[in-house]
Amino acid sequence: MKFLQFTLLSFFSLTLCTHSLLAQIPQVPAQLEFADLTVKITPQAQREIQLDVDAQYRNPSYFKVKQDRINLYMPIVERELRSLGVPEDLKYLVIQESGLIPDAVSTSNAVGFWQFKQGTAEEVGLRVDAQVDDRKNIASSSRGAALYLRKHNSSLDNWMTALVSYQMGLGGAKAYFGNQYSGKKVIEVDRNTHWYFKKFLAHKIAYENQIGMFVSNRQLVEMKVQGPVTLATLSKRLGVSEEHLREYNKWAGNGKVPAGTFTVFYIKAGSLPMEPAISKSEDTPQKTPVYTAAEKNSPVYKQANSYPRISGNTTKANQPNQITVNELDGVLAAKTTSPGKFSKEIGLKEKKFLRLNDMNSDERIETGKYYYTEKKKTSAEVETHLVLPGETLWSISQKYGVRLASLKSKNRIRKDADLKAGMLLNLREPRKRGEEIPIIPITQPAPQTRTVIATTAPEQMVPEPQPEKPSVNQPERITHTVAQGETLFAISRKYGVSVENLKSWNSIGSQNIISVGQKLVILKP
Repeated sequence: MKFLQFTLLSFFSLTLCTHSLLAQIPQVPAQLEFADLTVKITPQAQREIQLDVDAQYRNPSYFKVKQDRINLYMPIVERELRSLGVPEDLKYLVIQESGLIPDAVSTSNAVGFWQFKQGTAEEVGLRVDAQVDDRKNIASSSRGAALYLRKHNSSLDNWMTALVSYQMGLGGAKAYFGNQYSGKKVIEVDRNTHWYFKKFLAHKIAYENQIGMFVSNRQLVEMKVQGPVTLATLSKRLGVSEEHLREYNKWAGNGKVPAGTFTVFYIKAGSLPMEPAISKSEDTPQKTPVYTAAEKNSPVYKQANSYPRISGNTTKANQPNQITVNELDGVLAAKTTSPGKFSKEIGLKEKKFLRLNDMNSDERIETGKYYYTEKKKTSAEVETHLVLPGETLWSISQKYGVRLASLKSKNRIRKDADLKAGMLLNLREPRKRGEEIPIIPITQPAPQTRTVIATTAPEQMVPEPQPEKPSVNQPERITHTVAQGETLFAISRKYGVSVENLKSWNSIGSQNIISVGQKLVILKP
């Protein structure tokens, strides 16, 4: 009886948390304070900024992952800004720039937490070489960003224009703004205000009341170490895994701290009962929440489904009017053929079929692929898609049931030649003019159909280990409960198995999606 009460309480707590998050989306005010400025926002600009605020909250599961990352790093960001006399309000810029992904890379090759290009990084005293990349160090890069912003503000005499100069450079900001805001303490934001500042305001409004809110009890520890020393050696000394140290110290090239004094970041042992950072097989498994039918319909659970999402009479999927693909009428190709023959078989005119699927008459229908018999949507249910090797704009549009023209328009990208592995494409909101498509480093080879959606934090795309050698002994069956922030790669390293085996044992699809509380079977050799 007590267990039933605990289960019901856990379920209602999770449900209330999700609904509470959705219900408490902050609204854009007509006036707010930013740095030492009073910012007045016109009704039209309020509506525009509100769309960006809403977008941050659309996926409660991903929001919590991002919120946890913010709470982990933000105390260090605030400290560095404060130490150089930069208003703490500027801290929301790091969320806007990288989402606090340490090794994020933009299309213009800007890198790290604050998205510095190498030349700019070196101008503000950051070290960038094969051994150390301070752009991936939260403390060093925040200090560099503070110096950069402070220098520009001393020239522009306005924190709003100084902030925009972060995107367009000091010369660009001077040419764009002139002297109209110099020394001005009241700013009006309207439809003509630079998009970068409005996007910043959206991040400030979305997160200013969330910083410090409890998501997990992770706490980042900073420790001075004297190099040279490897992270493998330090991991034994600190009682954490080498992979753990690599994750929080991506600034250290090749997993080594060079000669000199450096700060190493890690999560202290014993401070993570909700999200264990210690990779030891004797760790006590966490309790798994029981998912009811109602809970499976929640946004958090639905994000774990694979794309394309197929429903209906799947035993007759190759016949018309039997299945839906991403909630649109669709059909499965049973054989490779021409569009003309296929469209005739399913009772559609060829021109209409080609139009619905963004295809040309000289393309082939491929066995095992899904095609639409209903007009595709202008946006997907998920926010973003991480482009993987071999994917095309068309294959991505088909995966989510989004019109090809809409996908191109949202991301201001016109041809496959401009598509790069690691790009984080928008699937719902249009990208602002001049806004670069972020690129997440991908070193792990992946099949064409693999996708990462909003619930999978982009920075956790890491190299896959080499396949394990087969064992002649009977394997030991282990059950692992997925904790928040864990990836398939991290779990595979913990138990010394390959990602592909982990996926095979647990029937995990090509999207590599796992959810918090999910129980995974591991066959330990």
